[in-house]
Amino acid sequence: MENQTGQTPKRNSNVIYFLIVVVVALLATDVYLYLQKNKSDTRVVYQNDEKTRLQTELDSLEAQIEQVNTGKTKLSQEMQAKNDSLQAKIKVLRVQLAKGKLTQKELDQAQEDVKQLRYFVTKYTADIDELKKQNASLTTERDTLKTTLVATTKAAAKKDSVLTKQNEDLGAKVKVGSAIKLAAADIVAYKVRGSGKEIDTKRAGAAKKIKINFTVASNSLAEKSMHDIFVRIIDPTGNLITPTDVANFNADGQDLQYTYKTSIDFKDDGSQYTIDWVNPSAFQKGTYTVLLYADGFTMGKSSFDLK
Repeated sequence: MENQTGQTPKRNSNVIYFLIVVVVALLATDVYLYLQKNKSDTRVVYQNDEKTRLQTELDSLEAQIEQVNTGKTKLSQEMQAKNDSLQAKIKVLRVQLAKGKLTQKELDQAQEDVKQLRYFVTKYTADIDELKKQNASLTTERDTLKTTLVATTKAAAKKDSVLTKQNEDLGAKVKVGSAIKLAAADIVAYKVRGSGKEIDTKRAGAAKKIKINFTVASNSLAEKSMHDIFVRIIDPTGNLITPTDVANFNADGQDLQYTYKTSIDFKDDGSQYTIDWVNPSAFQKGTYTVLLYADGFTMGKSSFDLK
């Protein structure tokens, strides 16, 4: 009986030690689980914060690309391809970040992709800015060339106008210079006898016709050919004597009526020419003025007196 009593306290002590170990183990397990939970929560929070940051950065990069593209800069095929590539990469990254959970490897890869994307967007923006500068330079150069062209065209037109005027003036001078002119003229009135013999006279009552004897000044510019001669005879009262079938001609820029028309063969050899004109009515006393015209200009004039 004494031995049984002595073993009982020892057995109870072992049970107590066992319970203490169990309690301690349970406590350790709870602490471990708690720590793991906190660690997991921390990782989840970190991943969420990083995903938010990456999404925000994608928003910023996309806005940067859109801002660059709002300009009216015409993109080359290469630049357009870069733009499309960047937009596609942003969409892919958004899809990846929208996944419920990311492994650390996926998160690290997303970070690296965004980093590379940032570099490409920065380079793309710089390329667009350079393209805008080049376009601005080309626009300025184009405007300068356009201004120069307009100025050159105006100057050429003005020069052409001046040359045209000079040519016209020269042509007019040549035309004037090529017109034949009187060198000398002598007008004699004649009476005509029944036999047809002509005798010069100074008496108005006896005069029936006049002879205009003249020579033409030498002129190397004048055509050696037939030239029309228009004669205008002004009577002592100042009236132009005109034929029945009166007609006009142009000389010195005016339309004029003539008294008589004929032609001479100009050879520039000093030849003397004679124009006969019979007065259809009686001569009057006084001074008659005779004007000759050829080649559109006045050749010269002379006069004669009748008593």
